Amino acid sequence: MQYWLMKSEPDVWSIDQQKKAGKKGAPWDGVRNYQAAKNLRSMKKGDKCFFYHSNIGKEIVGIVEVIKEHYLDKTDQSGRFVAVTVKFIEKLKKPVGLGEIKKNKQLGHLSLIKQSRLSVMPIDSKSWKILNNMGKI
Repeated sequence: MQYWLMKSEPDVWSIDQQKKAGKKGAPWDGVRNYQAAKNLRSMKKGDKCFFYHSNIGKEIVGIVEVIKEHYLDKTDQSGRFVAVTVKFIEKLKKPVGLGEIKKNKQLGHLSLIKQSRLSVMPIDSKSWKILNNMGKI
């Protein structure tokens, strides 16, 4: 299993909307950055992902799981980009803000800090554990 972080603007798709999608999950689509799309293609069923609210909040708010591996993104007219389907697992007891993440020296290598515009990124297992602890899980 691999770990990831996926960003969504909460006024477009929020953790609460993801939760309401239930066990059938929802497509994670609309990704148009080639590096982020490559990351979507690398995801496997069962991978866990942090759900990050970008722009508004700038914080990790929950965890989702990949339940369907990459397929053509129906919102992409060019046919070049893919989507995955994810389902809600849980909300963090305490959202983990970007400022808090930046203050933790053990997390300074994360793409979230180094490539702030990247919307889908891998998270190493050590950082996954640290962030879970920060989120009180």
